[in-house]
Amino acid sequence: MKILGIDPGTGRLGWAVVESRASNVGSQAKKKRQMPSAKRPTALVACGLIETLAHTPLAERLEVIYKGIQDIIKEYKPEELAIEELFFVKNVKTAISVSQACGVAILASSLKGLKIFEYKPNVIKMAITGYGHAGKDQIVKMLKLHLKGCKIKQDDTADAVGVALCHLQSRKSKIKK
Repeated sequence: MKILGIDPGTGRLGWAVVESRASNVGSQAKKKRQMPSAKRPTALVACGLIETLAHTPLAERLEVIYKGIQDIIKEYKPEELAIEELFFVKNVKTAISVSQACGVAILASSLKGLKIFEYKPNVIKMAITGYGHAGKDQIVKMLKLHLKGCKIKQDDTADAVGVALCHLQSRKSKIKK
């Protein structure tokens, strides 16, 4: 199962493709505490940013985001999209453009047949760190523990990896019920 995780943004949209390999691991996971990276149940396939220039018209920025997500889906073939829900703070203008980028990401994914799941930021932080108000540094440290050898450089990318892992954990708990 491949999950596309997205941290929405207009200037910088973080994305990550995470793969659950739990079915390949089988009973070996119970026998060994540390598995070689090829046998880990979860792997970071790829991650990065879709960036747009600041003073470009919004329509052009949204088109870059749309095409970028379509390219990611075509290359990595995820089955589901996990996206961070927006929360509004002080800057309404930024919130509106980010919500438009979020809508474009959802549309691009939906048109490619992905199932869509949204998660609140504090739910993602809780799933990754065990604390709903964790800072960026805590999240990155925990992501590196979840995904050995993972070298995440940008906050937006770390958030995208976090939302994808949160979704994988949520899927597992729903399956067990």
